[in-house]
Amino acid sequence: MSRRCNIRCEGCYYFEGDKQHAEENRDPAAWRRLMQAEKARGVTFVVLAGAEPALVPELCQACYEELPLGTIATNGLIRIPDTTGYRIHISVWGNDATSKRIRGASNMLGRQLENYRNDPRAVFVYTFTPTNIDEAREVTDNLASQDAQVTFNMFSAPVGYDGPLRHTPASLQKVRETTIALLADYPEHVLFSNYNAVVHTHRLGLHDLFACPYPRRNSTRNVGLGRSFRQYRTDLDWDRDAACCVPDTDCDDCRHYAAGSAIVTSKLFRHATDPETFRAWLDYVDTYLAVWVTGYAKGPNLYTSVTEPPCCAP
Repeated sequence: MSRRCNIRCEGCYYFEGDKQHAEENRDPAAWRRLMQAEKARGVTFVVLAGAEPALVPELCQACYEELPLGTIATNGLIRIPDTTGYRIHISVWGNDATSKRIRGASNMLGRQLENYRNDPRAVFVYTFTPTNIDEAREVTDNLASQDAQVTFNMFSAPVGYDGPLRHTPASLQKVRETTIALLADYPEHVLFSNYNAVVHTHRLGLHDLFACPYPRRNSTRNVGLGRSFRQYRTDLDWDRDAACCVPDTDCDDCRHYAAGSAIVTSKLFRHATDPETFRAWLDYVDTYLAVWVTGYAKGPNLYTSVTEPPCCAP
């Protein structure tokens, strides 16, 4: 949506690759025409992200008025007007001390909550790194005390990133244990399932587990995301060879919640093998809808044990 951001985070996906150098098109009419063309193409859902969509509220509003089902990913420090009714994902990378160190912003969670307290559009997305796992309970408790919803994400390294935020086998296991415990302790506020925890903390990334259907890793143009998905840049152009949910992520390390929302849910037949695995997959789909669709209320999880994903052939 914009080449600009009001903060700069370590390991940011936007400021990698060619997309950061695209020219900005700030004409709402041009974005309207794009949304109208996408609707005519059969697209029904839009995700607005990068670098910070809240800096261009007029563009977000134009998109919403043309394609009203979707989500905005934001750092939450600037409130997006109520007239833009998309689901709003507010990124959280730890407590305030960690946010100050990694993201350069002070009192970040308090400012985010002030902007989006009691906002039915909002869900807070806690991104786990190896360095902030022990802070997750503090942050989740804070959010729950404000009656806010939270879901979980895994830091997935951008291409070429080899810094301290990249996960290890030990950190993956610790995140799995932590998210399952938080889900049990805060069932009214945590939008997650045991199967989400297992899939996103597996030793294998999402592509190796399930075969990613996004165009960047999928040459098929006949069905599914290979046919329908486009990732537009700020100049309203797109490159099929680079098009994926979180561009410039290292595919081998991708455990991103947004990518999984499409990758895992598209694998119905892979999971229709036995009742336990199918129930686990239904929980994942239910979580996906609750996280991404405004007004969708998540139901109780159907399966509370730990089911390993059916691995690993496409």
